[in-house]
Amino acid sequence: MAELINPKKTLDVIRENDFRFQKKFGQNFLIDAGVLSHIISSSEISKDDCVLEIGPGIGTMTQALCETAGHVIAVEIDGNLIPILEKTLASYDNVSILHKDILKVDLKALCHTYHDDKPLKVVANLPYYITTPIIMELLEKHLPVSSITVMVQKEVADRMKAKPGSKDYGALSLAVQFYSDPEIVQLVPPNCFIPRPTVSSSVIRLRCYDTPPVSCQDEAFMFDIIHAAFNQRRKTLQNALSSGLSISKTATVSALKDLNLKEDIRGEALSLSQFAALSNSLYSEKENV
Repeated sequence: MAELINPKKTLDVIRENDFRFQKKFGQNFLIDAGVLSHIISSSEISKDDCVLEIGPGIGTMTQALCETAGHVIAVEIDGNLIPILEKTLASYDNVSILHKDILKVDLKALCHTYHDDKPLKVVANLPYYITTPIIMELLEKHLPVSSITVMVQKEVADRMKAKPGSKDYGALSLAVQFYSDPEIVQLVPPNCFIPRPTVSSSVIRLRCYDTPPVSCQDEAFMFDIIHAAFNQRRKTLQNALSSGLSISKTATVSALKDLNLKEDIRGEALSLSQFAALSNSLYSEKENV
């Protein structure tokens, strides 16, 4: 297991390198061995895998990943952490440290370079402020990723896993569940980090689908409908689509009737399969969007 995974070791590295946490990067370093072990086991990594770690920090999880995976690509945005990572990971020959912004990295190129175009597995303790953009970047662009096991804010994990009708259900729930099968594998309290965050966290694993579980004629159009429905959450679906996408209320009511849904239904009540069916039924209205 990683040598750094305890408060004393982490604080020693921070002090020895005169490291200063930067709020803009949302840095919280994991210091709980049990949580780290659970993340590694939940990610189902073997020596056949190439792992992408986003935001390795001082290398705590990176060490554990190096001991489990065939190769690890550690992408870190904070240049002050690069020399620290080069020290803490010096004994591993199966890691590549990249000083880059993950949202600007060509993951297909990384996959080609480090894993012969085979899918990567993503494991990360994600900065809370940028969790959703990173997750959606990995999913929406159909990048070569087979699974994503990440530490995120508990509220975000709950939203990813949420079902129709619940308060957490929304566009993020539908997007994540269209591209993957999400499972919350562990709840993590604030005292497992340095510095302590103000909120609790969850480890969530997304097993990415080769083929989505529902069929839609136009993926982008379906998500236009989903976003319009939740951008005006308290409106009925017919009103939300009329004002948000210029789809006539008559067309929406007719499509809902075909699906045996009430004409005054709100988007929060529709399942992923119902949104797919609705988008297929309204496909002729796409030119108005």
